[in-house]
Amino acid sequence: MAVSVSTPIEVTAAGLDSLETPWLAIPFHEDDVTASLAVLDEASGGALSRARASGEARGRLYEVTVLPVVRHDWRIGRLALVGAGPRASCDAAVLRRVATTAALAARQRRVTRAAFLLRGIRGASAAWAGDLDAGEAAQAVAEGLTLSDFTIGSYKTGDPDPTPLEQLQLSLPGAASAVLRAVEERRRRGRRLGECTNHARALANEPGNSLTPREMAARAAAIVDQPRLRLDIFDEKRIAELGMGLLLGVARGSHEPPRLIVMQYAPEGAVTGPELGLVGKGVTVDTGGISIKPAENMDRMKDDMAGGAAVICAMRAIAALGAPIRVVGVVPATENMPGGQATRPGDVLRSACGKTVEVLNTDAEGRLILGDALWYAQQLGATHLVDVATLTGAVVVALGKLTAGLFGAPQPWVDTVRAAADRAGDRVWPMPLVPEYREQLKSEIADFSNTGGRPAGSVTAALFLQEFVENRPWAHLDIAGTAWSEEARPYQPKGPTGAAVRTLAELAFGPAGEWPA
Repeated sequence: MAVSVSTPIEVTAAGLDSLETPWLAIPFHEDDVTASLAVLDEASGGALSRARASGEARGRLYEVTVLPVVRHDWRIGRLALVGAGPRASCDAAVLRRVATTAALAARQRRVTRAAFLLRGIRGASAAWAGDLDAGEAAQAVAEGLTLSDFTIGSYKTGDPDPTPLEQLQLSLPGAASAVLRAVEERRRRGRRLGECTNHARALANEPGNSLTPREMAARAAAIVDQPRLRLDIFDEKRIAELGMGLLLGVARGSHEPPRLIVMQYAPEGAVTGPELGLVGKGVTVDTGGISIKPAENMDRMKDDMAGGAAVICAMRAIAALGAPIRVVGVVPATENMPGGQATRPGDVLRSACGKTVEVLNTDAEGRLILGDALWYAQQLGATHLVDVATLTGAVVVALGKLTAGLFGAPQPWVDTVRAAADRAGDRVWPMPLVPEYREQLKSEIADFSNTGGRPAGSVTAALFLQEFVENRPWAHLDIAGTAWSEEARPYQPKGPTGAAVRTLAELAFGPAGEWPA
């Protein structure tokens, strides 16, 4: 099973008078001074200054203004000014989205080759110099350009998506050799992270009749085929031997058997130290089970495995980029269906760690399978845990569709995960783990129930997961709102987003020696 390859990205220091491309994208700031863009204004026959004067080109975030090139000695077809907002607030996150916007705009116009002018870089030539770190900016742009490669219409036969790009260039005219070396190194890293994010988007986009639990395991095997990365796939018999009654309980209603996808990465010469455990929810189809969901939008429940996809694809990035610490990834994959053998409301399930759970609502299934998976990650040696799941609608009510909820303990570990998300460009926001809310999970006949009702629904879900964590740092990312974009934006087409892939990978490269014990 092949893994798709992205559009090649080349770094070039060629001057604009020798750069050959039909489409040159340029970040354009609200507060740009005309002198800094004089060469582009002259090349466009004054069209740039006219567009600014008329208000057509204002530098507002992600606005695209296309200008002609009239200089006959240039081999550039068109200039695309892409709004980058105020110069002072143009950080890596903004650049990433500007780059994606530029490449998507090129695809919409049937352009097959494009270049991106990297402006504002320390050590660049005088005309384009600035305060941005060259490596950080190059990685963000490479990620952004790569993210534009993803196509949601993979099953279309008569309505092709916008033209794919065949070549991309990252242009730093006249940049010093040291800058070019730093840019090239980080370009490779950004390209890899962008590709892995796209792999996760492709998985989340698959329909449930295609991506069954067994097929998800098979695709994971292709994706994580990397040196120093071991993969084990456990079938239903092995899952039963491990005593994972929660995972088996969710899977009972489906003819499709569950799978447990286990990945272990060990860098060359790894020494004893912190070991990161990543756990992702892999419900390939979620009907709600006996507590069946409303028909409206149930088709979207094919992406209920987005957390599992994030873990699988982050593990690929971690191994490919050579993270310095040991990492384990565990993804429980199952369907949640209302078959004749399905778990019923009121049933009691026994987890792998021995705790019993009264199932009050079979649509609160993600936390059940994550409970067994969290336990197993700890058996494999994980000292620090992060789980990722499209877990609750309640987090969408709290934070909307652009920000994921971040829960966990102790606070220093939550802060570490949040810092990694900030660097990776994933929006997260810390949510409270109020101990008193555990009362809502009380059960008359079991250790606790699987739902605490509507009030503080995302908090009680996180508190449920915490019951399976054995006194070690743990964080939970609820990506129910961010895993799928329901409306198109200039930098994000409608569809799967690949949320959390880059955050998990970034975390594996952080200063593990400073992680809380």
